[in-house]
Amino acid sequence: MPRPADVETVPYDSQYDQSARRGGGAGGGRPASSIRPSAEPEFPGCRPFRLTKEDVEAFEGRFEYWSADTETAWKMCEPTSRTHEQPSQRLAALGQVIAAVRGAPIECYGSMDLILRNERGEKWRILQADQVAYLYPGRARLPVHGLVIGEHDLPDVVVEVDHTTDVRRGKLGLYEAWGFPEVWVDIPDQTAPSRPAGRTPGLAIHLLDGDRFRTTNVSRAFPGWTAAEIHAAMNERLPSAATTRVLERVGRTLGARDGTCPDDTPWLRRQRAEGRAAGHAEGRATGHVEGRTAGHAEGRLEGFVEGRAELLNVVVRRTLASRGISNDVTLDPADLAGLTDEHVMDALLECRDTADFRARLRYRRRRPGCSLTDRASRSSTERGRGRPLDPGVR
Repeated sequence: MPRPADVETVPYDSQYDQSARRGGGAGGGRPASSIRPSAEPEFPGCRPFRLTKEDVEAFEGRFEYWSADTETAWKMCEPTSRTHEQPSQRLAALGQVIAAVRGAPIECYGSMDLILRNERGEKWRILQADQVAYLYPGRARLPVHGLVIGEHDLPDVVVEVDHTTDVRRGKLGLYEAWGFPEVWVDIPDQTAPSRPAGRTPGLAIHLLDGDRFRTTNVSRAFPGWTAAEIHAAMNERLPSAATTRVLERVGRTLGARDGTCPDDTPWLRRQRAEGRAAGHAEGRATGHVEGRTAGHAEGRLEGFVEGRAELLNVVVRRTLASRGISNDVTLDPADLAGLTDEHVMDALLECRDTADFRARLRYRRRRPGCSLTDRASRSSTERGRGRPLDPGVR
């Protein structure tokens, strides 16, 4: 899919200029005391709570920001919800598709402590991002636990989801001061009563130029991927055909730059080879143009079916994991026969465990005439009785 003509072109600067990517301390030129935002950070949509220097070492909960000066942390007032978690978690699945087409891995590590130490080596400030992405994880100096500014390589992209918060008044200035190269701020399509006034759905890309952020409509890390395309992809329940074409475009652009291709991804290379072999074998067997055409078509269809299963398995595992459900699930193409992507997503969001998830898929296969409305009504009634959707199909 060609890149839209009105998209701004952002030159790609090597993300492996180590002195630039490590911010301050040993890897850069700025001492910790100078890495301060231009204004005192604020955290709308969050409430402060006391967290001592001793307790922060063992603290396992989530917060937006912690300061050693006041021993205070800020966490979101609203409980964690699917609306807040989906965009950042979806990037991990989207990144896997781009990586497959590109022919080289991309890693997303979810929420991570981003730590700034003082001159004595003590934790001084901590940010927690919603998602971080590394386009070259094999070459990056990665943390085992928290990322320390000046010691580890900064991620190529940081994602913040402003569902009921406004990072522009706090965290964004810290990311700028600490030298993060690219930050995406997404406001989900689904609104909330507690969302700050004037915050409309969409995604903003902030690129670091020198020591200041500038807002643009196209990513530098993922060349040609526009803010509108990223927002749409991160807020869809499942990737649309348009999004799939965009992911392929971005993956091929990265591959062309890095000298890689889809055949450098083992499972995709195998799938493509099987599709080609099936088409060639059928063509040789018939010895006719019609036979070769049919064989190629069959091979392409087989490749599409297997590719769909691979992509849905990524979505299934990450969605179940985000809901705290065992994600030891692998769906074969046969498991997905007769099911739409919407059927799979409905089962993911309604199931209680993996057995219930598979039962719901079997239910849809055996009752193709049942409408979504009928099913939703029946599901609500039976859940009220404390039973899975259809115990008889287990």
